[in-house]
Amino acid sequence: MLKLIVRWMLLAAALLLVAHLYSGVEVRSFGSAMVAALVLGLFNALLRPVLVLLTLPVTLLTLGLFLFVINAVMFYAAAHVLTGFNVSGFAAALIGSLIYSLCGMVIDVAMERLFQSGY
Repeated sequence: MLKLIVRWMLLAAALLLVAHLYSGVEVRSFGSAMVAALVLGLFNALLRPVLVLLTLPVTLLTLGLFLFVINAVMFYAAAHVLTGFNVSGFAAALIGSLIYSLCGMVIDVAMERLFQSGY
């Protein structure tokens, strides 16, 4: 349970980092970032598998590159559902989702090393 809460807070911080690095993404506060990270996680857990399945032929034709578009759609949809988290357009959602995904990968590696050592 601690691992889940720490990961959630780090992903919220990553969302603030995305907003700081790229002007097309705006996050008003850490609380907004925490809610946005939660909604992004729910969208990715519930909606993303359905979208991946429905767009499987396109994904195969593009050799998997269409998955970037699906990630951007999830990012853009979360911004439209929430207040305090704004994305200026689809291109901003694509760039923001790429940065957020890279941060997520770094967080996952760090979490595995941290919690593997017994802390």
